[in-house]
Amino acid sequence: MTTAPALTDPALTDPALTPGHALLAEGRAMARDWRLGPCHFLEAEGVTSEAEYKRRAMAEGRIMQHAHIGFRSVERTVAAMAELHAAAARRGVRIDRFGVTLDWTMGYPPDRRDRATRGTGIVLRGPEDFARITNASPAAAHFGDFMLGLPGALENTRAAIAAGATAIGNLGQYFTFRLPYWDDDVATTEATVRALGLIAAQEADILVHSNLDDGFAGLFLDMASALGMVLIEKHIVEDLIGARAAFCFGHHFSAPLTRAGFHAALARVTDTPGSMIFGNTVSYRSEAAGNYASLASYLLADLLALGRRHSGHAINPVPVTENLRIPDVDEILDAQLFAARLAETAPAQAELVDFARVDAVADRLVEGGRAFAARALAGLAARGVDTADPAALMLAIRRLGAKRMEALWGAGVAEAARAPLVPADWARELDHMAQDWAARNADARLRLAGLRVALGTTDVHEHGAYLVRGALERLGVQVIDAGVSVDAEALVASALDAGADAIAVSTYNGVGLQYARAVLAGLGRRGAAVPVLIGGKLNEIPADSNSGLPVDVTEEIRAAGAHPCHSLDDMLDSCPLFRG
Repeated sequence: MTTAPALTDPALTDPALTPGHALLAEGRAMARDWRLGPCHFLEAEGVTSEAEYKRRAMAEGRIMQHAHIGFRSVERTVAAMAELHAAAARRGVRIDRFGVTLDWTMGYPPDRRDRATRGTGIVLRGPEDFARITNASPAAAHFGDFMLGLPGALENTRAAIAAGATAIGNLGQYFTFRLPYWDDDVATTEATVRALGLIAAQEADILVHSNLDDGFAGLFLDMASALGMVLIEKHIVEDLIGARAAFCFGHHFSAPLTRAGFHAALARVTDTPGSMIFGNTVSYRSEAAGNYASLASYLLADLLALGRRHSGHAINPVPVTENLRIPDVDEILDAQLFAARLAETAPAQAELVDFARVDAVADRLVEGGRAFAARALAGLAARGVDTADPAALMLAIRRLGAKRMEALWGAGVAEAARAPLVPADWARELDHMAQDWAARNADARLRLAGLRVALGTTDVHEHGAYLVRGALERLGVQVIDAGVSVDAEALVASALDAGADAIAVSTYNGVGLQYARAVLAGLGRRGAAVPVLIGGKLNEIPADSNSGLPVDVTEEIRAAGAHPCHSLDDMLDSCPLFRG
């Protein structure tokens, strides 16, 4: 193994950043006024925090269940939580915790939220709205995305704590998410560290939730690197700040062996109860009946892993309609009932499993993860980063990014073409999809070779762009990286400066139509006529919506002058430049 040369990198530090100890002191001082409030869950269960509740369930060997609600209305969300909890209880099933899909505009400071482009999630405007969620049912309320890790972190955390919430996230987003038209990473870091100081100062254990798939685990090509990031985040939250880090994973873990192996490794290196193992949502690719096979596949792996070593994670049965629409109450309930029944049968399935293979994966993950974390911390220190300062360390990691970190300190760094210790399921699957598609369309190579396509994403979700890049490059197209979470104007500038023949956009958060219009307007201002292709989640909530549910905007995008693409085949068929 070789180590990176000692080289101070001023791009990783910032003299404007307030030292971490000062930020933590400010956050702790706020605990005099912002204390953990009461809520239905804490009172009903007679506990001081969800962490205490989880430890009790762990001691009992009881598997906990998490239900997620994606409605845009506070009223509908509150009603659904009460209805679901009661309906499940009547059938002998306990929903232990609820998560809600918060809107990305909540990541902004309060004075910027009303002016920001609204997504498809719920907006909570203060402690009162948070309290409506925490008192909607006797289950724990989980506030995950767009809370911590963004410039509005402090205001969100104060409101959640006052409402009695004891699981607050999503720290993983700090390292990867960029809000549109917000580039002040120093302010984002300072807000997050102040919020973490406030959490650490509470008497009760408040879990700092980090969804690894929303952080670097969703970008690393080696899951050993992802486990190394667990160790780094744990070091920041627990050793440098004094709070408790609870990890979540699962969105992109498709192979049962990888899921079970990662859980086993995670349980070896952490002792704080986990938040949840998220459902493998990327495996939902068919109608509801077919998706039940995917639901059973990942849930069974999770149940068997928890049966061997209960880590405090709740299971997350994602409704089988998730890939088609926002699931309604009856569909969420069906998934919860399915999971409870599967949990009853899971112990018998354990007799069929070779757990030595699971442990072998865990061994590679732990060994590789520890090496990655040690190399990363040493390498950052060699580049002039104060690794004892949580704010400085966080900012440096955010600025360095997942790809550079893995290139510098991933497994087998001495090898010219290294193989991952435990390949990421998402990358392996997308590579196969791109390869198969390119093979089926090999006749297109003659007309596509030499074209230049600028590729960008409207948000942090990069997997769609990863697939498009892999597919196009296999047909000889030169793909220009125009950025992740890139503003429309910046995407246009990058494309035109690079002489791109076309612009391709990958979108996820329900802003596709607005973004397409912004790109086309930017091209118009530059007097350029470049084809714009956009794919991903092509839905949006209409301004005059009565339901708050997103609708398909494919035809509106086409009418605006862009080329909507629901598949790689659409990409070839919809754009005259690609058709030849």
